[in-house]
Amino acid sequence: MPVLTRLIPSPVVVDISRGALDDLAGLLADQRISSNGRLAFAISGGSGAALRERFAPALPSADWYEVGGGTIDDAIKLADSMKSGRYDAVVGLGGGKIIDCAKFAAARIGLPLVAVATNLSHDGLCSPVATLDNDAGRGSYGVPNPIAVVIDLDVIREAPARFVRSGIGDAISNISAVRDWELAHTVRGEDIDGLAAAMARQAGEAVLRHPGGVGDDAFLQVLAEGLVMTGISMSVAGDSRPASGACHEINHAFDLLYPKRAASHGEQCGLGAAFATFLRGDREMSMLMVEVLQRHGLPVLPHEIGFDEDEFVKVVEYAPETRPGRYTILEHLDLSADQIRDAYRDYAQAISS
Repeated sequence: MPVLTRLIPSPVVVDISRGALDDLAGLLADQRISSNGRLAFAISGGSGAALRERFAPALPSADWYEVGGGTIDDAIKLADSMKSGRYDAVVGLGGGKIIDCAKFAAARIGLPLVAVATNLSHDGLCSPVATLDNDAGRGSYGVPNPIAVVIDLDVIREAPARFVRSGIGDAISNISAVRDWELAHTVRGEDIDGLAAAMARQAGEAVLRHPGGVGDDAFLQVLAEGLVMTGISMSVAGDSRPASGACHEINHAFDLLYPKRAASHGEQCGLGAAFATFLRGDREMSMLMVEVLQRHGLPVLPHEIGFDEDEFVKVVEYAPETRPGRYTILEHLDLSADQIRDAYRDYAQAISS
């Protein structure tokens, strides 16, 4: 009988530890990614510039490129500016926008990407997707996985706590997203990848059940590992399905309907996950999500991020339009505006009781 197996696209190196950036050049040389330090760094003008001052002396052969923003035009401009150099790899050093621009630029010029996260705001740091703003709003562009992911917990602790909180909401939303995937499998016969689902669910559960907080190294380690595992789960599935269900449809609806007022990605996803779980009839899990989100200082009701009941009803009603073809609890229930309003009031009452 033949032995069947599959190759899982994943980084060659994942280093999540205190002081992980102290010898980045040595790490990349040891892993045969760059033996001579010929690297193209993509950085922001804020925290990235400060980190450049810290690490540039140890990387004399590297070139540094400041990224203007998080648009497709910024990513194309970055790629064009890097074309003339003979680099071993592109290093995205910063938050989500910087890493997404670096992912796209690296793919465009055919170089591997090293993702160096300076915050833990969402699961995109290790995903095969670059999310970039464009003329139509926001687009997702397929890119190769990073060849290496480096997360220095000392650097993470220096970032504003709101970025860590955002990552918590994004990680916890995996639990709801996987339930939506299972629903689509049951109702519509959609294929489900058990390994990808297990990876995403366990990443979310690890964050949900951990007793620590944003100032706790042990908790930050679990959160960082969970976000990396979520990114790999999407590579395994070949799709964002393990980490994107009704929770992310609600998030996208906030972004599209109220682009100037939307909260952070993880705040909206966490709220969306708690509400979607309530719609699914799993009140116990929904209230556990609410309890944990509140403990970490994340919103669980729309007024906590500046939206009233009518606006939230509009968001939930519009949410299925953001991902045509995706089947979640929202598509399954197909609620009217009045039904959404009633469900939301039940959810808010459950929180207050």
